[in-house]
Amino acid sequence: MHRIDATARSAASPHVVFPLVADGSTWPQWSGIGSFELERPGASAREGIGAIRAFRTWPVTSREEIVELVPGVRLGYALLSGLPLRGYRAAVELSPLDDGGTLIRWRSSFTAKIPGTGWFYRWFLGRFIQQCADGLAAHAARIAGQRADA
Repeated sequence: MHRIDATARSAASPHVVFPLVADGSTWPQWSGIGSFELERPGASAREGIGAIRAFRTWPVTSREEIVELVPGVRLGYALLSGLPLRGYRAAVELSPLDDGGTLIRWRSSFTAKIPGTGWFYRWFLGRFIQQCADGLAAHAARIAGQRADA
């Protein structure tokens, strides 16, 4: 089992950060992802538990199902297809900071389907997930700054 743990700090509050995580259509704005499509809405909310989201970054399309949702705190998802991994689960957890900002912790775990490739996917996805966490933190801070200026 391989594990990734990325963290970032945003000047924005969890009330600004969480809607960006929960709305897949924003991901191409702050992550390295090319496009988003909602394949199936969730049982009780559009992007709630059970929703299937497809993220495309040429040449890969990864399909993920939302498996946990604690508004303002945590979004958990499981990879359904797109990468040669088994049991891929991830969670984006937000913690308020004393200065009004947010600590973003993005954790994932998986097993490689192809023996000997786990190290590569841990390295590759580790860099990508850190990029996502950093991009989320910066984008949320920009939004919070724009709201403060208005």
